[in-house]
Amino acid sequence: MTTALTTLNSVNLGALGSLVKTIQDEPTKGDTTWKASTTWDGGFRTTTTIRDFTPYATDEPAGLGGDDSAPNPVEQLIGALGACLAIGYSANATVAGIQIDELRVDVEGELNLETFLGLSDGNAGYETLRATVHIKTDADEAAVTELHNKVVATSPVGHTLSRVVPLTIELA
Repeated sequence: MTTALTTLNSVNLGALGSLVKTIQDEPTKGDTTWKASTTWDGGFRTTTTIRDFTPYATDEPAGLGGDDSAPNPVEQLIGALGACLAIGYSANATVAGIQIDELRVDVEGELNLETFLGLSDGNAGYETLRATVHIKTDADEAAVTELHNKVVATSPVGHTLSRVVPLTIELA
């Protein structure tokens, strides 16, 4: 008796396959809108609510005038990149039939606080970002390289950070 594989990398193969088929059959279902709402809690503390999840906090380190009660926005940004890449590895490895034994994505970057503080003109954001992927799998090097290239080519957060995205910030 053969048992069909229903999960790989803790991903439900049926659900993933259904999602892919739905978007292949009706590409407009792949066009989605995502929302978040952030409220100021005093000082440099904020609370962000996304869908029905538990709201999460943001703060600045004590050295930047905050209470250091939560990660700051630029830390959350690089955390979001790491999470997006890890999810991309999980999804694409699963589709390719690659078992992931361990995966960690380290992300770091440099930014200059002078512009953020209004002390100089220039870029207030990250100057560079680097992600290092640590993956343990039995797949051969060629398969891992192909997986890596696919993840880099399809990361929504990676693409957002690596190109100019129209941004509108308006007063209500």
